Amino acid sequence: MTDRSVEHWYPTAAYLYVLHQGGPALAWEYLRRNPDYRHDWLHRRRRPDTAHRWGLRLLEDPALDARDAHPAWFPDHDGVIQLYPDDDPPPDADAFEFWNVPGRKHLIHDGKRLVLTTQWPGCCVRLALTPSMADGMAYLYAIRGCTTPCARYRALAAGLDALSTATGAAPAAATRSRPTHAAVLELHTLQALDATLAGASLREVAEGLFGVDAVAADWHKDSALRARVRRLVRRGDALMRGGYRRLAQLPPFPSH
Repeated sequence: MTDRSVEHWYPTAAYLYVLHQGGPALAWEYLRRNPDYRHDWLHRRRRPDTAHRWGLRLLEDPALDARDAHPAWFPDHDGVIQLYPDDDPPPDADAFEFWNVPGRKHLIHDGKRLVLTTQWPGCCVRLALTPSMADGMAYLYAIRGCTTPCARYRALAAGLDALSTATGAAPAAATRSRPTHAAVLELHTLQALDATLAGASLREVAEGLFGVDAVAADWHKDSALRARVRRLVRRGDALMRGGYRRLAQLPPFPSH
């Protein structure tokens, strides 16, 4: 029998970082595991239509997890803050100052505009800068029009609140609440997905997630533990093959 305990998916501690990730970051975790996506990246199919098929503006390196990757989703999710030059600013208008944006910054050009991602413990904010936007300009925030804009407004307000409360020197650490049941579910789903992609059996997946003793005590054809692991495996596969789009607030996967 293969010793799965030495494989990359076995230690649950390796997945703890996903416990405090938001929807778009979790979406990336599932997408980057998709064999077809990894094939597209490997063969550098960089045409826009290839990236758009996956819900991205540009293909992102699947070797990077959510802590280091900066996927540019297409279309933008509601949390992206769009900045435009203010053509009629008042005398006391604030100016956009790149180096005064708090956090660790990552700047990319997604093919149409600059996208600034800034991160500090417990928070990640994305700013989309139009081509005419420059450092030192007065600016406006934009929100897409819709018949019921409340959810989009709340997402915009949450990002702005995070920026306004952050200091110029981002905190070195942040106190976080106990992980929610939903967060633990994502951790277990990703771990189970990695295990099945590595060829592990359901029993081996269960041993990695819940321990050898738990499996020895409750592993038979109709056991609750076996049914739970089966659901995790099915859920992970479904999210990897298109369900991730819901987490990233994207339209459903296009039909072929």
